[in-house]
Amino acid sequence: MKTEKVILEVKNLKKYFRVDSRRVLKAVDDVSFQIYEGETLGIVGESGCGKTTCGRTCIGVYDKTDGQVLYRGQDVHQMNKVQKKEFTKQVQMIFQDPYSSLDPRKKVHDIIAEGMRIHHLVDSGAQEVEEVQKLLLQVGLNAEHASRYVHEFSGGQRQRIGIARALAVNPEFLLCDEPISALDVSVQAQIVNLLVRLQKERGLTSMFIAHDLSMVKHISDRVGVMYLGNMVELAASRELYRNPLHPYTQALLSAIPIPNPEIEKNRKQIHLAGEIPSPMNPPKGCHFCNRCSRAKDRCRMEAPVLREVEPQHYVACHLQ
Repeated sequence: MKTEKVILEVKNLKKYFRVDSRRVLKAVDDVSFQIYEGETLGIVGESGCGKTTCGRTCIGVYDKTDGQVLYRGQDVHQMNKVQKKEFTKQVQMIFQDPYSSLDPRKKVHDIIAEGMRIHHLVDSGAQEVEEVQKLLLQVGLNAEHASRYVHEFSGGQRQRIGIARALAVNPEFLLCDEPISALDVSVQAQIVNLLVRLQKERGLTSMFIAHDLSMVKHISDRVGVMYLGNMVELAASRELYRNPLHPYTQALLSAIPIPNPEIEKNRKQIHLAGEIPSPMNPPKGCHFCNRCSRAKDRCRMEAPVLREVEPQHYVACHLQ
């Protein structure tokens, strides 16, 4: 953690989607956390746990159902038009699919320069060309790539274009929504290393959403673990991987392969029983209780709250 200044504060955030007249899908259900200036907070969990919905609701892409999101003290969901425009300049998003998030009808130059034009960040066409070329070089592409179309690039190159577009308006906060999941394994590390370098060079703050725990460990200062719309554990990255306290986190970490055949052969992996409950009909108590081998009667009746059980280590579990 670089400073103790809170840049994004999430309080009891809820995001529900109405399926029909009787059913409601609780994608994010009473989640609270803070992101400090200059740090990267990783959000991990299985597909469908609500991590992407949480991120998008935090930056106002989705309207909230309840709760509050404060960005530098301002309520994200109560901003007027002028405040919203400034907010979208300060907060940018890197999308999961680097192809569908880029306009195939535009050249790379226009894709990257669009934000500069909207926020009036360049004074002339020559300055715009210069800034676009600088950004392309900064993300590992060539200046001549500006005149090409998206379909002429590989997946990794497209994601670099998406990163350049996000950086074009000089943001201070990045929401990275599974930015490596659609890429080849050989390219994933390159993109993560690029994001790490850019964060250091530009002093960026970011929320990094992913299901690849090994990558999250590499890039994040702190890590939050989500399960079925709830935040079940939150701690410093090194502490979480060294000492996971929630049974779900322990199971997730046990599934990470170790690149050593002898260790991998002898280590014990935690296998979870049962299926993930429906977010439209979650268990009454702890949402994880039907898959937890250590669940007690209290777990089935009373939902645990996220609390600090060790210094800066928060867990939502009755067993801790």
